[in-house]
Amino acid sequence: MIVVMDKGATPDQIKHMAERVESLGLKSHVIQGTERTVIAAIGEKRAEMKESLASGPGVEDVVPILAPYKVASREVKKEPTQVVVRDLKVGAGMVGVMAGPCSVESEEQIITTARAVKAAGATALRGGAFKPRTSPYSFQGMKEAGLKLLAAAREETGLAIVTEVMSTEDVELVAKYTDVLQVGARNMQNYRLLEAVGQTRTPVLLKRGPSATMEEFLLAAEYILNEGNPNVMLCERGIRTFEAHTRFTLPLASVPYLHHKTHLPVVIDPSHGTGHTYLVPDMAVASVAAGCDGLILEVHPDPERAMSDGYQSLNIPQFEETMKRCRAVATAVGKTLS
Repeated sequence: MIVVMDKGATPDQIKHMAERVESLGLKSHVIQGTERTVIAAIGEKRAEMKESLASGPGVEDVVPILAPYKVASREVKKEPTQVVVRDLKVGAGMVGVMAGPCSVESEEQIITTARAVKAAGATALRGGAFKPRTSPYSFQGMKEAGLKLLAAAREETGLAIVTEVMSTEDVELVAKYTDVLQVGARNMQNYRLLEAVGQTRTPVLLKRGPSATMEEFLLAAEYILNEGNPNVMLCERGIRTFEAHTRFTLPLASVPYLHHKTHLPVVIDPSHGTGHTYLVPDMAVASVAAGCDGLILEVHPDPERAMSDGYQSLNIPQFEETMKRCRAVATAVGKTLS
């Protein structure tokens, strides 16, 4: 259920109703909107609960949430959520750009990339310190040494840092160095990891699993929200289909569909979604045209020598040109590229 507070509800009334929700054995989530505050009451509901809550001070109405994902639903929050960290702004009319290499390989590589993507207009640096790889013999990342290099790049450029966390025991370590915790596609339904990142309050970029339905995707986001972390970004990175001409199939219909169902911002990953460098710029532009709230792009100063995913990475000039095109489209559809 959601408890809809009056426009003039006082902070004390809101606090009282949140406590009242908790006293009934439900979990309360206070969501501040532009016009009014609502309190999501999550848990097993009983008929008498609605009457008990509806009579509370400052309450306008109590209504059921029909979607299986409760806090993520637009039934709870009509206006779009914007995630802000440092200069990165994603959602509510802002298109945030996160760019950088698949893997952190060296100080020179990550600093060079950070300077270049910032100069081109990106506001976040992506880079993997811990790399989940299909083969155990592939490069697995520099781990904490890579995190320290990302922090050094942030110190020099001011860019927000986006990097993947792979296990619950690594959450505290990764959160120490990063601004956005990425939960990769392989871990979308690792529920203990979702709970752990939800407890950090650090913004989370949640990638859709290659075989996950939209409902499963949104319910995964719900695990993070349910722990009290409201800063969740949904990332469409392509799904597995019968097609073989691209690495995955990138369904851009996900953008308007998710905007219809949830207030959370939607980020597109055309690098993994296509798997081919020559397709990335056009799909990045198409993503902005479809209304996405953010892009995450693989960019490497020398893709031919990249230790991972060079075949889908843009070089610096290609990224600069892609940014120019995306900025023009963003302006045309009434958004701002950041």
